[in-house]
Amino acid sequence: MQEHRQEHMREHRQNARRVLVVDDDPTVAEVVTGYLERAGFTVDRAADGPGALGAAERHWPDLVVLDLMLPGMDGLQVCRRLRARGPVPVIMLTARSGEEERILGLEVGADDYVTKPFSPRELVLRVESVLRRAAHAPTPGPPLRVSGLEVDPVARRAAKDGRELALTLREFDLLVHFLRHPGQVCGREQLMQEVWGWEFGDLSTVTVHVRRLRSKVEDDPARPRLIQTVWGAGYRFDPIPGPEDPLPAPEDPLPED
Repeated sequence: MQEHRQEHMREHRQNARRVLVVDDDPTVAEVVTGYLERAGFTVDRAADGPGALGAAERHWPDLVVLDLMLPGMDGLQVCRRLRARGPVPVIMLTARSGEEERILGLEVGADDYVTKPFSPRELVLRVESVLRRAAHAPTPGPPLRVSGLEVDPVARRAAKDGRELALTLREFDLLVHFLRHPGQVCGREQLMQEVWGWEFGDLSTVTVHVRRLRSKVEDDPARPRLIQTVWGAGYRFDPIPGPEDPLPAPEDPLPED
């Protein structure tokens, strides 16, 4: 009986999703590790950037919980180096709550951003949410061309008037979403669910991404023509078709808020 239980536990560990926790605060790392392990995850730990890269080299994680303020090599550098090696979901942890720090984390491709102090149970829910979205990524679909924009969801490349756009992970997903729902008002809650895959979170994350996306796709971001704000409701993508720009067929309307 004991041998059977041990064999079952070994199989469970082999099949469990692997999370890499990177934090130089041993108390935080220990608490987060404990909650994740109780939720069924296999957890590796590292206290600094080189340790995190080494742990990822030994066992590539399904997700990384990464502290922004690490000694030496900070979390942004670690995230960039991990992204250079391959796709991996990242949740940033930080004691800072300013918008600039949140933008920095999201700019390098972090999938979520959690400010200390935080609830370990909420962090586990965020981990599960991000992993669900990664496992059920939508079919990329055909290229999209409208209003001088050319977007290839398969290659994850976007251009405006022939010039390639440097979009972050979520900026690209947000642009694709807008192009697939022309003329439809999308609330921030809807965008958080449809683009980020979050059931809850800081809605200012959506606002920040829309503002930064406008700065890259609008001719005059201060007077946007493509991504309109519908006050009290959300945002609407209004295509401006040229002579060779067919309007994309709208998908089924999104559910109301």
